[in-house]
Amino acid sequence: ISPVPPYSREQPIFTTRAHVFQIDPSTKKNWVPASKQAVTVSYFYDSTRNSYRIISVDGAKVIINSTITPNMTFTKTSQKFGQWADSRANTVFGLGFSSEQQLTKFAEKFQEVKEAAKLARDRSQEKIETSSNHSQESGRETPSSTRASSVNGTDDEKASHGGPADAHLKSENDKLKIALAQSSSNVKKWETELQTLRESNARLTSALQESAASIEHWKKQFLACKEENEELRNKIEELEEQCNEINKEKERNAQLSRRLQELETELQDKELELEELRKQGEIIPQLMSECESVSQKLQAAEKKNKDLEEKVVTLRTEVEESKHRQTNLKTELKNFLDVLDGKIDELHDFRQGLSKLGVDN
Repeated sequence: ISPVPPYSREQPIFTTRAHVFQIDPSTKKNWVPASKQAVTVSYFYDSTRNSYRIISVDGAKVIINSTITPNMTFTKTSQKFGQWADSRANTVFGLGFSSEQQLTKFAEKFQEVKEAAKLARDRSQEKIETSSNHSQESGRETPSSTRASSVNGTDDEKASHGGPADAHLKSENDKLKIALAQSSSNVKKWETELQTLRESNARLTSALQESAASIEHWKKQFLACKEENEELRNKIEELEEQCNEINKEKERNAQLSRRLQELETELQDKELELEELRKQGEIIPQLMSECESVSQKLQAAEKKNKDLEEKVVTLRTEVEESKHRQTNLKTELKNFLDVLDGKIDELHDFRQGLSKLGVDN
């Protein structure tokens, strides 16, 4: 059977495009791509033989030449992939379509062609049975003498009686010889292509194994990089926490610096106040000396005024006033000394607190 049909005998009845696959003959599980890209897949009808075929050609290479029989079944294995088994070609064909709609149309056409092939087979069987019945009836009607003469007759008689049937058988025999020769050439061609596919499959298997080994290597590298990335992330988080702590410490140091400046300013003010108090404290001895001189003068005046009775009242009044002033002055002096002692103690405590704060920093 010619793989590319002559258009005078076979005509395409349905055409689509799909990726063609064949089952791996060694494993019977994996698909082997028969075309590198989407190719034309067509249904052909042979009117002389009343048969249907699915044919696909990729360039000069025939990748599908499958005669449809009533026993075949087209199975959808996914939304865009379908398959059918061809016992004559001893393989399973698979088609990958670009859309589910194309797969549905192809499956519907397969079912139609299958029904038509079944109907054609039934009709051919009816014709064979009818011709067989006619031959049997004609054989029964033929006299025995005639059958004997035909059997025992000469070669000319045999040729005259069986000429048309022999010619038909001869033509059929010639057709079978031609088909057998073409089938032999096709078998050799398919064997060569099968060997090429096996070699290609072996190369693909080795490449797949290398790819698997490379994938395992890269998986290990990826896991190592992932672990290292996790470690780096943890370190980054730790460094960020340390940076946050440092920033907080800087803020605390800035606050302490501002507080220290404020304390230094207060210390300067206190030192100024202390200086003023010191200046006021220097006046106290003069006041004490004046008080003593006044007391001495008072005693001298008392001695001198003992004889002066007339001035006793005046002198007593002056003495009382002087004593009153002295008492007030002593009271003020005592208060002033108490305040000065408190200021000195406060300044001393303040200086100790400032020294302690400097040591903590």
